[in-house]
Amino acid sequence: MIKYMMLKKFLTALILVSNIFSFTVLAQKNPSSKNDAVAIITEAKELMKTGNFEKSLIKSRTGLSLAIKIKDNNLIATSYNTIGANFDHLSESDQAFLYYKKGLAYADKTTNDVLKNWLNNNLGNIYYFDKKEYEKGIYHYKKSLEYSIKAKDSSQILFTKVNLAWAYFDRGRFEEGRPYLEYINKYHSEHGNETTIVALNMVNGMYYSYKNDVNKARFYFENAIKLGKEGDEKSDLSHSHHEYSKFLLKNGDYKNAYKNLEIYNTITDELNNEEKLNKANVAGINLQIDEYKREIDKIGNEFKTKENDLLKAKSRNKKIVIVLLAILLLLFLAFYFYSQNARLKQKNKLTDLRSKVQENTINATINGQQLERKKIASFLHDNISALLSSAGMHLHAHILQNQSPSQEIIKTKAILEQAHDQVRDLSHALMPSLLAQFGLFHALNDLCEKNSNSILDFKYSCSVDQYTRYDEDFEMKIYFIIMELSNNIIKHSDAQEAKLTLKESNNSLIIYIIDNGKGFDSNKFHALEGFGINQIKARLNNLDGTIEIDSKINLGTAIKISVPIVYQEQNS
Repeated sequence: MIKYMMLKKFLTALILVSNIFSFTVLAQKNPSSKNDAVAIITEAKELMKTGNFEKSLIKSRTGLSLAIKIKDNNLIATSYNTIGANFDHLSESDQAFLYYKKGLAYADKTTNDVLKNWLNNNLGNIYYFDKKEYEKGIYHYKKSLEYSIKAKDSSQILFTKVNLAWAYFDRGRFEEGRPYLEYINKYHSEHGNETTIVALNMVNGMYYSYKNDVNKARFYFENAIKLGKEGDEKSDLSHSHHEYSKFLLKNGDYKNAYKNLEIYNTITDELNNEEKLNKANVAGINLQIDEYKREIDKIGNEFKTKENDLLKAKSRNKKIVIVLLAILLLLFLAFYFYSQNARLKQKNKLTDLRSKVQENTINATINGQQLERKKIASFLHDNISALLSSAGMHLHAHILQNQSPSQEIIKTKAILEQAHDQVRDLSHALMPSLLAQFGLFHALNDLCEKNSNSILDFKYSCSVDQYTRYDEDFEMKIYFIIMELSNNIIKHSDAQEAKLTLKESNNSLIIYIIDNGKGFDSNKFHALEGFGINQIKARLNNLDGTIEIDSKINLGTAIKISVPIVYQEQNS
């Protein structure tokens, strides 16, 4: 429930509380060895509070590296929690989920109940609202409650019980949620605040709707809406209207039910529009398609012009040979060989030109595909996913309106939910949002972290300033080349260690990818072909880059790539 009603307001506060507790414990253990790491994480937290998420992520990763070096589980967990919170602010729930999970794994090795409480609460939100794995969401809410009780935090106990009451009521399990509702009704005046009062009224309305106590249910729902309008959280008000519309549908007040549902849709659209600023739309995609068609046509026209010029030159040479043969018959053989040689050169030039035009056409197509990949990912996320959500919501309203909905309707709703999840996953697979927002080095660092696990330790090293940004198209191509090579390591190498190293040298980006896997005979062409090296070489040729592969069986593989850097164009 925090995810849509109170997360944005509490997220910074929860990181502050958990970090303060963690830093206090760290300082008591060994202040001199941990002060630098603690200071960096504190600065990252302050940057996040002011909305500077890029710098906060950089500081958080730096703090994480120091924490790992000193092998302090408490500070490692705190760093991961801060990184996850930054991604939560950016609405990147998949990234946030990854770092919250890593943070909890380290927090479980400590006695920091405050940090365990918040990590479990955040994971509960993502499981329940984003992944639709409701039982896992409830499980983490209960773990959050367990640690808040251990920490003797009365406000957080009430806060978590509000989540549990809402989660059970939302799934129709009112008797399981009733003890939590009784507790928050009893102790809200003592431990609650203005951020939980709307939720309190909403869950009471849901419960009395279940008990068919129309008057009490109406009172609490209308009070929740009134308080939501007075507050500054649109998501609070949105959910209040949504639950009220379901209550009105149940009691036959269809006019007001759809009126509240319309308000819910309006507020939800406003919230969605706020997150979709500066993103490309369908018109932009079509425009890019037209641009690339024109580019390909232009290449074709240039080819025809050059071909005609060569044909004219060929004709002139033939005439010259004929004239010379007529004038100097004795030099017939010499001029004959000259003519043949000229024709051969012209043929070779024509062949080279055709090959060059074909290569340019292929490169233009690849560039178009990569740009379309980005545009399509944005379109899937911003439009198709939103339409599927809206369709599912209206279908849910229809189910509530009909007491005995058909199995086809219920199956349709489940299919829509599955389609929504698959569209979201496809969007993220097509184009990592971290690459577009923060650049190549952040995205590659994140790629190595995601590829690291208990089997493979994938290290990342970069001597280039993390703030450096190259041309957007250049960064995209380099990222997918490295991603393809890292996938080869994961799928084929059986390596325990791998390392990605980047540096700049003479206006070129030098990339080393090394693993200690089983290797292969790099002299055998078919072995390289099986790993998609030919496609990678084609991409590097497009960038005027080179690749060197040194691999031996049972001795691992070392790859070196050198690519001329394409910098961002400076605005005049």
